[in-house]
This record gives sequence, structure tokens and C-alpha cells, in this order.
Amino acid sequence: MSQVNMEEAAIVEATGEFEREPVPQSKLKGWKSFIGMYAGEHAAGTEFMIGPLFLTAGVSAFDLIIGLIIGNLLAVLSWRFLTAEIAVKNRLTLYYQLEKICGKKLVTGYNLANGILFCFLAGSMITVSATAVGIPFNMPMPKLDDTLPNGMTWVIIVILLGAVISIIAARGYDTVTKAANWMSPIIVLAFVACGIVALSQLGVSSFSQFWDIWGTGSEPFPGQTKFTFWHVVIWSWFANGAMHIGMSDLSVFRFAKEAKAGWATAAGMYVGHYMAWIAAALLYAVYIQSPEAQAFLTNGQAPPVAPGPMAYNAIGVFGIIAVVLAGWTTANPTIYRAGLAFQAILPKLSTVSVTILAGGIATIAGLFPAFAMKLLGFVALYGFILSPFGAVIAFEHFFHKDWGITKNYAEVAGLQVNKAVLFAWAISFGLFYFISVYFDVFLSFVTLPSWLLCGFLFMVFSKYYQKK
Repeated sequence: MSQVNMEEAAIVEATGEFEREPVPQSKLKGWKSFIGMYAGEHAAGTEFMIGPLFLTAGVSAFDLIIGLIIGNLLAVLSWRFLTAEIAVKNRLTLYYQLEKICGKKLVTGYNLANGILFCFLAGSMITVSATAVGIPFNMPMPKLDDTLPNGMTWVIIVILLGAVISIIAARGYDTVTKAANWMSPIIVLAFVACGIVALSQLGVSSFSQFWDIWGTGSEPFPGQTKFTFWHVVIWSWFANGAMHIGMSDLSVFRFAKEAKAGWATAAGMYVGHYMAWIAAALLYAVYIQSPEAQAFLTNGQAPPVAPGPMAYNAIGVFGIIAVVLAGWTTANPTIYRAGLAFQAILPKLSTVSVTILAGGIATIAGLFPAFAMKLLGFVALYGFILSPFGAVIAFEHFFHKDWGITKNYAEVAGLQVNKAVLFAWAISFGLFYFISVYFDVFLSFVTLPSWLLCGFLFMVFSKYYQKK
């Protein structure tokens, strides 16, 4: 998920550095400088939840191992040939690019949605960290189907964690960056260690035994959606949909010398979204064999997914530290970025004030375990809502000459709201959300059709309104 080092380019709005102008040649970076950024970026708190949740969905070995290879490759290709390609041509932040196309008032709505969704994501990571902090206090861990807080200990730990994380985020981008720079290598090392120890605990000594851990799959745990091969492929492709096809990472790759810097995202996908997800899944595979987990299953209940105890079982106190840091490195910059989105709506408030506001919302969200326990569904919803705005940018960039429409029309015509964008997004969102709910279609399956329809309708409406 999107976290701290990646924000180096995206959050320059806080200092006004190239906020409303193309990045100059003197500030451009080579593709190698993006590798470490993405590797550290995507091995963090979300990975401790997502790996185990695949197992609760009953995936098979083939579905998980091969499906993740293909899905993450599609994500890398999206970054390389869409996001990075457009970014190096225009060298503008996502927000300024959207403002030129959509108009300031419509971008305000985007910022509100973006800020709230960021708060919910940060809240789920506070939940992850709380499962580690609660171990010394023998705190009951939230169950997979829990929605409400399960006790006063949980409430106190989440509030204290949320307060600390929010205060650090409010101290500014430099503090957030420094904190994550030394945490990221520790977290990656912890994932590797957890995976190795879990394999030993499972008695794995060959690839065939490793493959047999998932076997041909199983029925999903009570209350969970069954994941097939295509669920894994499509979900992992669009787990960061808002960042690549949604164009959020225009703000990152505008600093790249060449579009080939987009290939650097492979470091994040195959260190974080492959190695770390599988390592976290192995931790849960060990836990499922425990008497406690078997008792839950015998009673027809889903065993809890608690990253803290799972990591502690594998690598001891280092595991507790790693889970706390992993949740921290996700929540910190996410709260900071949510604060910036809110500041665009409430410009009279200081950065500190809006960051504390975002932290408060995230902490309240963290009290409710459902945001973390339903992370697969939440991430799918996040991408589905925001990605179509990227289609507007992509279709205009690649096809405006063929369609004979004016680029950056809101800026040219002085519009506050570009109706072509509003109607295209509303129709595509409404239609495919209805299909998802009414026909019980997994939301990630309709993300790409919604994106394509939004882009096409934007071109049609733009042709109509510009001619009118």
C-alpha cells in the first residue's frame, strides 16, 4: 500500500516545491533511485494482514503462488506504461493535473474521498500494531468477524497508539520520512525471518512440501469470500489501483528522468506483495494448526487473524517490534497524506491541525477491527472508487488528438466543475457498483470495466460539451 518513502515526491505540496509547475530537469532522478523506495514501500503493515486473509479465503497453492506472480506483473506494467509514461510527459502532481481537467470544486470532492479512505486505511494499521502491543497484557485478540472493540484494554491501546502516531505525523514530513527510513529494512528482514521460521515449524524441507501447504485449496472460513485463481490475479493487480491506473503516482514519477523508472515498482511488488504476503500467509498456516485455531474451526468459527501473536510465535520479541513498526510506517504517512487532502478542503487550518484531525478519524476507525479484518474488501473498494479518475487523465493524454478535444479543459474554459468528468465517473461508478452488489460480483472484477467506461464516457461528454 502507499506509504512513506513514496510520499517524498507526492507530498512536496507541503513545502510548495513544484506544486503547480513541471519538475525542472535539474531535479530529475534515475530509475535506480526508485527501487529502494518501492521495496520499502510495500513491505509494511498491510502485508501482515493480507497474507493471512488469502488463507481465510481458501486459496490453493497454484492460485496463490502463480496468481500473485501474474497479478503483480500486471500492476508493474500499469505503472510502467500508464503512470510513468504520462508522468514524464507532463511532470505534474496528480492534484494539479486533476484540477486542470476537472476544475477546483470537483477536485475538492476527490480530496475528501481520498482523505477519508486514507484515514480508514491508517486505522486498520493502528489495529495491526495494537495486536502486537496487547501481547504483554494478555489482551483478547479481535476475531475475524469482530466489528466492535472487544474490551477496554483494546480501546486504551488503540487510543494511545493513535495519539502517538498522529503526533509524529503532525511534526511534518521530515520526521515521518526519517522514522520510516530506518524502520523499513528492519521490517523486510522480519518478513524474511518469519517466512523461514514458519517453514521450519511446518516441517517444510522441499518445494513440493511448500506447495502442499495450500494444496488444492479449501472452503473459505465462515463469513469469508472464496478466492479463486482469478480473484488472486485481479485483486493483486488492483490492490494499488488508485496508485497506478488511478494515477496517484504521477506525483512520484514526475521526478523520473525516463518512463522506464516505472519498472522499479517490481521491487515493491515482488518483495512486498509477493515475498511478504506469502511469508505472512505461512505464519497463519502455522497458527491454523494450533489447538486454539482448531477449536475455533470445530465450533464453526473463523480463527482470528492477529499479526502480533503470529509474528511473536515465529521470532519472539523481534516479531512484536516488527509488527508495531510495520503498522506504524503505514499509518504515519497515510495520516499525513490524509491531512494534506483535508487541508485542500480547509485551507485556513494549519498542517498540524488537519493532520491531528486525520489522526483522530484514523484512531476512531482503528477501534473497530472490521476495517483490518475486511482489508481485502476495503482495498478493492478503495481502488474502485478512485481509479476512474485516473482513466480521465489517461484517456485525455493518449486520445485527445484523435477525438479532437481540448486538453486541460477546465483550466482553459475557467470551469470549477467539468461536467464531462462528473457524469463519466458517476455513471461508471453507479452502474458497476450496482452490478457488484446485485449480482454478487467481487468488486475488483468490475474495477477495470468501470475504469474503461469512465474514460470512454469522459471523451464522449467532452466532445459534446466542448462543441456546445
